[in-house]
Amino acid sequence: MRIIDKETDLQILADKKIDKDFIRQRIGLYRRQIEAYIAKDPRFLTSLKPIAVELGAPLIVREMSEQAKKANVGPMASVAGAIAQAVGKDLLKKGHKEVIIENGGDIFIKTKKIRSVGLYAGRSKLWRVLSLKIKPADTPLGICTSSGTIGHSLSFGSADSVVILAKDASLADAAATATCNRVRSKDDLEKALDFARSIKGVVGIAIIFKKNLIAWGKVEFF
Repeated sequence: MRIIDKETDLQILADKKIDKDFIRQRIGLYRRQIEAYIAKDPRFLTSLKPIAVELGAPLIVREMSEQAKKANVGPMASVAGAIAQAVGKDLLKKGHKEVIIENGGDIFIKTKKIRSVGLYAGRSKLWRVLSLKIKPADTPLGICTSSGTIGHSLSFGSADSVVILAKDASLADAAATATCNRVRSKDDLEKALDFARSIKGVVGIAIIFKKNLIAWGKVEFF
């Protein structure tokens, strides 16, 4: 199932029939909460550094702020992962046992069987044969990707693909952006990997820069 609401573009797979109206309602709620907070504090939209939010802010706003702080980026760097995770948790609460939600390349997954998640690094054919092996015991899991060469998202780096695995999808999203920002040449790969490893909650990393790949943690390839 695919549901689009402005910039939010969700592809959803689940183990039983999905209530489409319920999903639309939840996406609308999260978007309204984020947009309303931006109206109160425009820095939430534009800041490239962490910012504090009000204690009474909606949960998704506080979650974005908290996870972005761990990666030292602005809160909107975590928005796609945050929405994917929030909707995923909603479906789990409704009784679904397996849920996969992809939002613009950022994934929230809860699975009961081994899954394959493809890596995308642009036009290079070298990495098209690779995919990540995701085990049920490691889920729920966020799998988020940032690129300095593909897509429209703001990036200050040049990595073709940075994939971060974390228990929190909003953290994975923020960490992917922050790590990608640190890769401008092959010489930056080790330092970028060390940076991502230092973020509490990150459990796996894969970085692709041209013909180079470096990985760490709970990263298994098919």
